[in-house]
Amino acid sequence: MIERIHLKVVKAVEEQGSLTAAARELCVTQSALSHTMRKLEDNLGTPVWLREGRSLRLTQAGRYLLSIANRVLPLLDHAESKLKQMAQGERGTLRIGMECHPCYQWLLKVVSPFLAAWPDVDVDVKQKFQFGGIGALLGYEIDLLVTPDPFHKAGLCFEPVFDYEQVLVVPQHHELAENLYIEPISLRNEVLLTYPVAPDRLDIYTQFLNPAGVVPKRHKTSETTDIMLQMVASGRGVAALPRWLAEEYCVKLPLAVVRLGRNGIAKQIYLGTRESDRDIEYLRAFIALSRDFGETPKDSA
Repeated sequence: MIERIHLKVVKAVEEQGSLTAAARELCVTQSALSHTMRKLEDNLGTPVWLREGRSLRLTQAGRYLLSIANRVLPLLDHAESKLKQMAQGERGTLRIGMECHPCYQWLLKVVSPFLAAWPDVDVDVKQKFQFGGIGALLGYEIDLLVTPDPFHKAGLCFEPVFDYEQVLVVPQHHELAENLYIEPISLRNEVLLTYPVAPDRLDIYTQFLNPAGVVPKRHKTSETTDIMLQMVASGRGVAALPRWLAEEYCVKLPLAVVRLGRNGIAKQIYLGTRESDRDIEYLRAFIALSRDFGETPKDSA
């Protein structure tokens, strides 16, 4: 019979690189760990590892066990945590996953009143996932996913919480700053600053540059909004961001906002949850509160 300890051992050996390190990570002796896995291999009738010198290589059976461990262990940990919280009379923790870099500032506006309204619910924010945002939601790594790109899959539901416009941010005295809107060709000689996201997931490429066959002069990335917009303000490039965020920074830095195309680029932010959790009271309350902090629509130029 496959037990939780077997899954933990396979995962620990893969992560730590050896039986010795895995035993240390799991706080057991190496001999006990080896005995546990030999017994499992005897019961299964197939090896989990093959020894190659001092290292171990997972067999096909071992790789399958590792895939099971990666899916099942987070679910069991989540269940144990929830049950302990129930036993202590607590509601628990709302774990939020972010697939929208600029939405972090928006999220802060929602979290503050949420924590005030729900003093027995903690909030944890995750921006990196083992299997991506959808995988994290399905794998119980997170309870709610913030994303501009919903992926409709059985067992998940996505609700739009606010609309926003993607705009170009340029230095205040840039030659494009006086334009009501720009065409893709305007960026041919510009350095484009973005978050470290693949171009095929960036709206500035997929909805603006790529359809016109335009490539910017250079493409640089920045992890943080503050540094990115400091770079823009100093004339090191231009950036595409949500209007609500760009206009907040225009108050603090010498920046200007320009529409991307005559009609602009309209986007929505979605909150994704598991269908099995949709009736959790504090989760529904967070989604409802999120709608109060959307972008104020702008008139077309």
